[in-house]
This record gives sequence, structure tokens and C-alpha cells, in this order.
Amino acid sequence: MEILHIIGYFSALVIGISLGLIGGGGSILAVPVLAYLFTINEKAATAYSLFTVGASALVGGWQQHLKGYVDWRTAIVFGIPAIIGVTMVRHYVVPAMPDVLFEIEQLQFTRRMAMFGLFALLMIPAAYSMLKKEKVITTKGDVAYNYPLILLEGLLVGGITGLIGAGGGFLIIPALVILANVEMKVAVGTSLVIIAIKSLLGFLLGDAMTMLIDWSFLFLFTGLSLIGIFIGSYLGTFIDGNKLKKGFGYFILVMAAFIFYMEFF
Repeated sequence: MEILHIIGYFSALVIGISLGLIGGGGSILAVPVLAYLFTINEKAATAYSLFTVGASALVGGWQQHLKGYVDWRTAIVFGIPAIIGVTMVRHYVVPAMPDVLFEIEQLQFTRRMAMFGLFALLMIPAAYSMLKKEKVITTKGDVAYNYPLILLEGLLVGGITGLIGAGGGFLIIPALVILANVEMKVAVGTSLVIIAIKSLLGFLLGDAMTMLIDWSFLFLFTGLSLIGIFIGSYLGTFIDGNKLKKGFGYFILVMAAFIFYMEFF
């Protein structure tokens, strides 16, 4: 086994530990780990990341459900358009994208540059969501749905998830609070359920039907991440995960710069 692969499997464990410790964000590292340590192409890297993200969010979502922090009706209302968005992108859009999207003189703008460039861009607001100080957001009254905006938001987040292979919790949580008047703790738990459903169904209804999947590798990588979640949850009884969020946010910014450099320079 090559040294990069050993580092990659260890990174899968670290992704899970970070999820268990700080409650999110770690899965955004799955794509660069798969792409640069296992040298998997952009289609497979984003597909495998979807599966890993979905499985990890499923575990986290179940833990939140046991604590009473999941609004299942809201998860379904938001989840349906998100599932449609991610499935359409993974089943139809990504397979139809040519290797070279366009050329400007000697510069070729490839599918890989588009997908990883968008991924790196979206790592910036994801990092910001970890760096900013958390504000206590209070809601008034019962849950109320703004259906037209929820439909658009769900399709948009689902489409973005399909393109970059990340969950997009930093987009979903504010939407739940603003568009459905959901309390913050419930929004966090419900977002995990939405991420799990749309990511796993998007992978199974899209990628699993359009490409060959290395299931043994995928189960091993995902399994290590899931083990990491339980390790992180255990360590969370001794370590304050909130104190680690800021450092992890800066690390994500460094990774975004690294991806830009690797793909464009």
C-alpha cells in the first residue's frame, strides 16, 4: 500500500473524528482527500464523497433525533426538492459534461477545473460559518413554510451538492431558520437528516446507475469515517469542540487555496 493511501485512510478517520468533535464541516475534506491522496478523478471523487457525507450525516442525524432535535416534517418538505436537484445533476448533468468545457486561446477549461473550482469557492463560506461567532437566533411562533422559496432553495442546494459532492449544511441551516422559522438546534439536527437523505439517494439514483463503483474501497473509506465519528463523540466529553472550530475553519481556507493552486496554476 502506497504511503499516500495510508495517509488517505487515516484522513478518512480524521474526517469522522472532526465530525464527532465539532458536529460538522469535516465531510467537506472528503473530496480533496479522494482526489489528491487516492488520485481519483473528479466524477468518482464527488460521487464517493456524496456516499461518505450521506452515511456520516445519517449517523449524526440519528443522534440528533434521539435528542429530539429533528423536525421530520420540515426535513421532508426541504428534502424532496433537494433530492430532485442532486439526483438530476448526478444522473444527467455530470455524465453529460465534456472533459473540456471550452477553450480560450491556449487555455483549456476542463470539467475538473469547473467542479473543483466551484468546490474550492464554496469552501470559503463553509469556513466562514465556522470562524464567525455563533449568535443565538430565536424564532417566534410555530413552524411556517415559505413553499416557493423552499422549493428553489432545495433545488439549488441539491444541484450544488450534486456538482461538488459536499453536504451544504452552511446553506441549509440558515434556510431552515429563515424560511421555516425553525429553532436553531432543531435546524442543525434537521439539516443532517436532509443532507443524509439527499446525498445517499443522489448517489444511489445517480452515480450508482451511471458509473462503476469500487464498493470495497468506498465501504472501507466510509467505514473509517463512521468509526471516527464515534471516536470524536467520545473525545468530545473531554475536549470542547467549539474551541476547535476556529482552527478547523482556517484549515478549510488553506485547503481551498491548495485546490485553486493545484487546479489552475
